[in-house]
Amino acid sequence: MQNMAIEPMPVAKLRPYAQNARTHSKKQIRQIATSIERFGFTNPVLISDDNEIIAGHGRVEAAKLLSIKEVPRESDCFARDARRKQKLTWLMSAQYCRNTWGGWCGCEPLE
Repeated sequence: MQNMAIEPMPVAKLRPYAQNARTHSKKQIRQIATSIERFGFTNPVLISDDNEIIAGHGRVEAAKLLSIKEVPRESDCFARDARRKQKLTWLMSAQYCRNTWGGWCGCEPLE
């Protein structure tokens, strides 16, 4: 397993994945922002080597709402792999499916 580093990344340098299948309502962005205010970032944003967001679009939008200039970035472990595009496509699909298959444990999201 490759070691991954968590490092700060300026929000202004990030660009969303154009074909991102996941959407967030304004209410969801506010809920994510509330969570960040209360608990900080508990999950870094996954970003490719060319600053494209792979996972964490909602967290980045919440950071913008809170005027946070940097987000924690997990280094892209696929950056130099010959099958990078295939792996990134799989990862984006897995992220989307994981989010749609999951549910709430009966607790209410933060308001």
